[in-house]
Amino acid sequence: MLKLGILDQSQIGEGRTAANALAETTELAQEADKLGYTRYWVSEHHASQALAHSSPEVLIAHLAAKTNRIRLGSGGIMLPHYSAYKVAENFRLLEALHPGRIDVGLGRAPGGMPISTRALQEGKYTSVDQYPQQVADLTGYLYDSLPASHRFAALHASPIIQTAPEIWLLGSSYDSARIAADQGASFGFAQFFGNADCEQALRIYREHFKPSILNEQAHSLAAVMVICADTEEEAKRLATSTDLFFLSLGRGALLPSFPSVETAMNYPYTPGDLAMIQDRQHKRIVGTPEQVKAEMLKLNEAYQANEIMVVSPIHDVAARIHSYRLLAEVFDLQG
Repeated sequence: MLKLGILDQSQIGEGRTAANALAETTELAQEADKLGYTRYWVSEHHASQALAHSSPEVLIAHLAAKTNRIRLGSGGIMLPHYSAYKVAENFRLLEALHPGRIDVGLGRAPGGMPISTRALQEGKYTSVDQYPQQVADLTGYLYDSLPASHRFAALHASPIIQTAPEIWLLGSSYDSARIAADQGASFGFAQFFGNADCEQALRIYREHFKPSILNEQAHSLAAVMVICADTEEEAKRLATSTDLFFLSLGRGALLPSFPSVETAMNYPYTPGDLAMIQDRQHKRIVGTPEQVKAEMLKLNEAYQANEIMVVSPIHDVAARIHSYRLLAEVFDLQG
């Protein structure tokens, strides 16, 4: 049975506040927990008016306390901004509080504009070139496996516990696939966002995977945009919000909030806008439960991922929950 998870970016819906969006995230995580989804990940974005996540580890602690079974994780921590040691301490503490339920997903993107990156890294020298070493350091701290020659070999990340969170490397490029394979980490590919081909990226990961303390075998997931409704017409209507949101993102001018269906349908699109939207249609799956399931299974025949992580940006929270429920039902998830 294909495992399904959820990636939530806490878009702040038009007419609502960041507090509303975080309350909706909590409600959605609780529903996912009941429905039988495997994971619920939250993202990291900085200085954004439209996205409420800036500190995944804080939000994970909140969601873990409000749910019972589902794994909670970061999608992901933008590691070049931070000390690997401090990230290890944060996630060891989460794992100590909620053993067997914590994932640490790592990325190397800035998660914001250059000004927020400068603020996050003020007073320190850093580079994405250091990312593979940071991942190796984090692994060493979480698994107490630093080599004797390591500069901090005698250092332990507190608290000392018997379990460790799962480490996932996340990305949308072939480069990130190779790094995950070299580290022996699980790998999540952002199919809904990246320009690289998901099938090729996951093939590179599998072919170059090196067993490690993290995994004996390759383990991957693909994050795919899915909008499900009772009718195809309704699903397409709900998807118009996403069309406009990603159009603005592609232009480099993110909207101040996630647009409602009404705003999206009344937007004065140019022919160029419509062409850009059409060009992204293959990045999403929209339709009835049966249509969505067929398309997801077809995609994964090519991807050969172990899991699919569903990204469902829908302005109306009730319609979003309904989309999750329809998907859980058609895939016979067990809550």
